[in-house]
Amino acid sequence: MKVRFAIAPPGNLAGVDELARFVDAAEHLGFDTIWLSDVPLSPLVDPIVGLAFAAGRTSRIKLGANLVPFGRNPFLLAKSLAQLDVLAHGRVLLSLVRGLDQPGEAPALGIARAHRGRVLEEIVELLRAWWAGAAIDRDMAPLRFEALSSPARPSQNPLELWLGGSGPQALQRVGRVADGWLGSALTPAEAGIARRAIEHAAAQAGRRIDPEHFGMSLAFASRGYDERSLAQLRARRPDVPLADLAPSGFEELRRLVSRYVAEGISKFVLRPVGPIGSLEDELSRLAGGILDLQT
Repeated sequence: MKVRFAIAPPGNLAGVDELARFVDAAEHLGFDTIWLSDVPLSPLVDPIVGLAFAAGRTSRIKLGANLVPFGRNPFLLAKSLAQLDVLAHGRVLLSLVRGLDQPGEAPALGIARAHRGRVLEEIVELLRAWWAGAAIDRDMAPLRFEALSSPARPSQNPLELWLGGSGPQALQRVGRVADGWLGSALTPAEAGIARRAIEHAAAQAGRRIDPEHFGMSLAFASRGYDERSLAQLRARRPDVPLADLAPSGFEELRRLVSRYVAEGISKFVLRPVGPIGSLEDELSRLAGGILDLQT
């Protein structure tokens, strides 16, 4: 398996100067991917905007994002993502997510929580069809697409769509329709169980998920956790030791990565948390502590 590490911005990075420094350092240090997250109600840069910015500053590093598709016209989303992939010369990676359930998020995005899974599958279907050149007839009230083809096609064929989630329905959905899985807040053993459930669902649907396409998002504290980040992590999974989910220090991180790899998980999005030094120093320390494991 090819082990790869993506790097997410530490802290609430939103300003143009900080984003430029993050992008430049990530490419220079040898990370496989820059990873941005879509938090619609926060000041964080929209990932499509941020990745377009990064595409113009880089030539090698892949450009990845967790993207909330709800509230976006799927036709315009297909066009934007295809054009982004062309501008980036085929370096875009995408994981579609359901959002964070922040207060006010669901009504702001125009989607009921109970319907998100069904709508997500429909959006995946539409994006793929438009990227393949199909003309779509579809009612998605209040939207109506009448024999509509996208004017843009991605550089990659196909431009893959990964999904997240860890519940039974979410894992079934990954197996039925996704190209890969990016999990979070699961121990290595739990991630292995999820991987096998996805592969089983894919086989039942007459599909196969590439064994290289299973990943995990990991919070990591190079200098230990501050009280705020520690409380957030413990609140999410109070039932398991913190070292099994969010390692502190490079020895813990390397051991945990090895355990995930043994369970068939080989792609990692690292999210620095806790007290950090300068942006460049934090990324440099992380690169020195883990990138020798990239294969």
